[in-house]
Amino acid sequence: MRAKQVVIAALSGLLVLGASGTVNAKSKVKKVDNRTTVANVVFKPTSESDLTNYVYDTVDPTAADYHQYLTPDQFAAKFGQSNSYIDSFKQYLAKYHLQATTFSGNLALKVKGHRVDMNRAFNAKYIKEKGRESRTQYKLPGKLSNQVVAVIGVYAEKPVSKKPTTKKKVAKKAAAKKHVITSAGLPTDVSKPDTTLSDNQFSNKYGAGKFAKQYQLNQLYNQGLSGKGQRIGIISTGDFKMSDLQKYWQQTGVNSSLSQIHKIYTIDNAKTSMDNMKKALSPYQMEASLDVQSASAVAPNADIDFYVGNSVNDATTSPAASFATFAQAISSNQDQQISTSFSPSVELTSHWNDHSASLKQYNHAFNLLLEQAAAQGITVFRASGDYGPREMAAKRENHPVSTSPYQVIVGGTTLPYQKIIKNKLVTVNKERAWGDTYTASAAEIKQGIFPGSGGGFSALNPTPRYQQGFPGVNTFRAVDSLKYSKGKMVINKQPRVIFGTGNSRNLPDVSGNADSQTGYATYFSGDQLSVDAKKKSIIRTPSKIWMVSGGTSYTAPQMAAANAVMNSGRQTRIGFWNPQIYKFAAEPDTPFNVLDDADNNSNLYYTGQPGKLYNQATGLGTINFDKLFNKFNGETGSNR
Repeated sequence: MRAKQVVIAALSGLLVLGASGTVNAKSKVKKVDNRTTVANVVFKPTSESDLTNYVYDTVDPTAADYHQYLTPDQFAAKFGQSNSYIDSFKQYLAKYHLQATTFSGNLALKVKGHRVDMNRAFNAKYIKEKGRESRTQYKLPGKLSNQVVAVIGVYAEKPVSKKPTTKKKVAKKAAAKKHVITSAGLPTDVSKPDTTLSDNQFSNKYGAGKFAKQYQLNQLYNQGLSGKGQRIGIISTGDFKMSDLQKYWQQTGVNSSLSQIHKIYTIDNAKTSMDNMKKALSPYQMEASLDVQSASAVAPNADIDFYVGNSVNDATTSPAASFATFAQAISSNQDQQISTSFSPSVELTSHWNDHSASLKQYNHAFNLLLEQAAAQGITVFRASGDYGPREMAAKRENHPVSTSPYQVIVGGTTLPYQKIIKNKLVTVNKERAWGDTYTASAAEIKQGIFPGSGGGFSALNPTPRYQQGFPGVNTFRAVDSLKYSKGKMVINKQPRVIFGTGNSRNLPDVSGNADSQTGYATYFSGDQLSVDAKKKSIIRTPSKIWMVSGGTSYTAPQMAAANAVMNSGRQTRIGFWNPQIYKFAAEPDTPFNVLDDADNNSNLYYTGQPGKLYNQATGLGTINFDKLFNKFNGETGSNR
């Protein structure tokens, strides 16, 4: 997703230019693509309805299967495909020199090999399709294809014409692509924390202490709970430096050990990932750094399994890498909670970048994978996005993939503050939905950049059981403070109040502070790149950066860490949150603070709904973790 894009847009590196000049006809002949790629084959469960019922029963105190969480082997025996079927699939792929690994649970295979062999095994063909880069049609033997939900990541490239091209025409084409580069450094207006504060003061102002105090996690710390015995899985596309994490811990007073941090590389190996990170600072490194820093600070005694799913050679599609990384984390079953701030795309077909699996097929496959996680008692958290209901500037509402109902989607709020920002006095009197047009500079308004919590209605998933009939779900109040014009969002000078209904999965589920104006500190280091225009050379500037930023990608790992703190005081996993928390939210002693104000409480479109328990700006609201912990432990039949 685009989290932190405003703050670190320039970190993504330099534009790389192809040298202008002439090219002869031989260069147009297509070369065999022998890059190593990863694809996934996802299978049907033995009974999808039985699987869904089982998932809900694991968190229903009245059900016989309450807290009867499955191991991956038990899941495979109960819901997965047979070993014989999967072995026959692997034997078939081996004929084409492809390495196939079964994810425990027997719902999916990870397939690795050269692209040319992958295309041969799947009989892949390029299909021209309007509005997309390409679509790949594949064909498997009938006995193997019958139980397949989706094949993710197979890519048959568009055939290249071998027709000779004149030197004159090629030269003109190359010249037309020329760009001028001036700088790719960090913006100069990044907010910096006060590092002269003591570690406790720093934490309370910029870190875990601030989160814990605001959402009553301190009461659990006072009981001696700190995540001990728990493991938090973080799904990432980027990597981070252990030395940066140590620096952050030292500044914030976190008493943790690097032995608690475990990196797992799911696509590229550790050396490739680390070598790539050394080239220059990137948004991916910054995102990875803040994820691990946020989680480790909130649950200092928990172990962190950091899953790095990046592909330097760009042969593996982002949906394939994301799925394989999630599948490895879930099938290993060592993490009681998993968080991600990354998304391979948004819910728009025009932006979908996998070729062999449609957006709908991918969504189905991912739902099955998250149902396996729920059946194993794993709680999954996902950031809702940082640009309101439109993660991509578009006419249509769109959200980061996935909006699956089998995860906790975490939205954002703004804490009370008063500041002079860009010569304007800005006052926020109480915690509200995060949706900010009031601090925007002239440059930001011109670019159409406005931060706010993701929230609204899924384009892919129906309304789940736990949301059906819940007060506020599938109804909404909104103010169109922004409108889409000429490819970007602009401030609407005559906003309207809009009431309406929906009929799909509503998001987010819960919210927490995510505004950069009331945000958290992050530390990361590396080389910033700029260009010497006169010498036509790249300048590398070693940088050590402290910054205060925001985004739901801070809040999601914090929530996962808070779950680890709660789990460390229990004998059984809390498991699938959503059916439980919607039930708690309707009770008189709710652990949620509902942000239902209609005015000054918008995520750039949706607002609070007065008198309702749910709204698409902040979901159920913010959490009192002390009350939530007692709610989970107070369930009849709970085995503490």
